[in-house]
Amino acid sequence: MSGSSDILHILLEQVDRLLSQYATKEVLAEAEHGAWPTTLWSTVAEAGVLLAMVPEEQGGAGLPPADAMLLLRRVGYHCTPAPVPETMFAAYLWALAGGKPSVEPLSLAPTNFEEQIRLQHTARGAFLAGQARRVPWGRDVSKLIVFARDEQNRPYLVRLSQPFGEGPFHRNLAFEPRPTISFDGITVAETEILPAPSICINGVLELGALLRSQQMVGAMERCLDYALTYANERKQFGRPIAKFQAVQHMLAVAAGQYAAATAAADVAAQAIGSPQFGFAVAVAKARVGEAAGVVAEVAHQVHGAMGFTQEHPLHFATRRLWSWRDEFGHEAYWQERIGRIACETGGANLWPMLVDAQG
Repeated sequence: MSGSSDILHILLEQVDRLLSQYATKEVLAEAEHGAWPTTLWSTVAEAGVLLAMVPEEQGGAGLPPADAMLLLRRVGYHCTPAPVPETMFAAYLWALAGGKPSVEPLSLAPTNFEEQIRLQHTARGAFLAGQARRVPWGRDVSKLIVFARDEQNRPYLVRLSQPFGEGPFHRNLAFEPRPTISFDGITVAETEILPAPSICINGVLELGALLRSQQMVGAMERCLDYALTYANERKQFGRPIAKFQAVQHMLAVAAGQYAAATAAADVAAQAIGSPQFGFAVAVAKARVGEAAGVVAEVAHQVHGAMGFTQEHPLHFATRRLWSWRDEFGHEAYWQERIGRIACETGGANLWPMLVDAQG
């Protein structure tokens, strides 16, 4: 086993153990009412999870991005009520750009390919213009990583500190904060502006879609675990409902959807930094989002009325699935993106592109 695999194995065990202990039903419920999970956050930070992707020479674990995606699945499995994925990737991007990473809560400002945040240099200093809608944990994080382009269309990463120019405040179905942030007129220190690394040369939308895809795979696994456990424990007519063919069929359908989604997420994780990444992540976000709807539906069907109660923890996972599938582009957005890429590639090159995307 390689050193990287050893570190991954240790981190995966740590994440499962710590989140099982600190991302409890009570902590999740308190977070939905606005409480920040202080103990959970400090424990995850001390374990080195937040800097897992940062190179060792910059104070991190140096975990390859594809391996780090497995960590994000465990974070999604435990429905972690904190910006752990966003902080991991924001710290990684800032380190790649040459900045000093930190373990304070961070997030990424999501903008699609048509939207742009502008960086303007004037005699009075550097300013931002534009806005980002539904910024993950935008009210709770200490700093925000923003992708912006200057007057010559050169890409930069900008790190902003609180307070941000907050607009309308929203929460998703899982009650996770998603405010709109306005950047118009915000002054930026030159030390907080770095050239964007090649991995995000087209912005952070694709990276955000990758994060949500991995989290959804983890949350789907949790839903299946709940459904299988309940089906084997709940008895009807003297035997577990897992023995009934109709229930077995539903669980088999959900398991098939989960397997297909996992495969698509695996391909996208392996494609990070390659020319095929944009296509692979579009396929992953679309396919995982489709599977998330089916798995959530089946999990609630198996549980019946019990699954809709506040007492049963199933809703923590399913409400996140319903929310995350719409964040950083919903299925229709990425399906259209796939079509555009296919048309631009041309018929003769489509099959080689599909093969290359799978490594």
